[in-house]
Amino acid sequence: MKLTFLGTGTSVGIPVIGCHCEVCQSADSRDQRLRTSALIEEKGVRILIDCGPDFRQQMLREQVEALDAILFTHAHKDHTAGLDDVRPLNDKRGGPLPVYAEERVLRALESQYPYIFSEHDYPGLPAIETQRIRAGVQFSVGELKVLPVRVMHHKLPVLAYRIGGLSYITDANRVDEESLSLMQGSRVLVVNALRKKWHLSHFNLSEALRLIERLNPERAFLVHMSHGMGRHEEVQKELPLGVSLAFDRLSIVI
Repeated sequence: MKLTFLGTGTSVGIPVIGCHCEVCQSADSRDQRLRTSALIEEKGVRILIDCGPDFRQQMLREQVEALDAILFTHAHKDHTAGLDDVRPLNDKRGGPLPVYAEERVLRALESQYPYIFSEHDYPGLPAIETQRIRAGVQFSVGELKVLPVRVMHHKLPVLAYRIGGLSYITDANRVDEESLSLMQGSRVLVVNALRKKWHLSHFNLSEALRLIERLNPERAFLVHMSHGMGRHEEVQKELPLGVSLAFDRLSIVI
């Protein structure tokens, strides 16, 4: 399985508009972060996790011409704002693109994009095929099996995903024991770590490291970082063996 980090930044990305901090002004490409999203490729299947406002740029940059599905974790706009740009993929595919999400997320998408769900469609509209999923109930995309796992983003229920040896968690600050058990044995864990200071709805660095220690994967990668985390080169030196800050365009094989 190949995992490509399309974006690893928080909702405003890095650099932040109008910010002159050392992270936003860094010349290190690893400090330039689009909104968090990931591409998974396995058994001839290409799955996108979240479709944020940088979706078009990410697809062009990685030369992705086709997808088999989009999995949504939740309905915040930094994870959904690129959905209109699936139109060229519809043309390549010759039909709608399957979109997997919980009922509440599908309702939010309908509110955000009423024209996509309208009964009175017209040529050129984005075409999606909605698939309702539930936490704890496995489904398949082609030959690839996907297990949605419940995590909490403060009071908002969010989905993490377990796909083979990968567990992927974004926008969370609490994982209960049942969900932890579903992610045990993961070879690779991807988890959000917003910054070093405490945050209401995201893991900070120390909390993410405690979760990694609990699940004990072979390798762990941190995503959804803000400029408050610090510069990549400096923070990486502080991390335990086997834990890395992910960065945009990083690809790994699991």
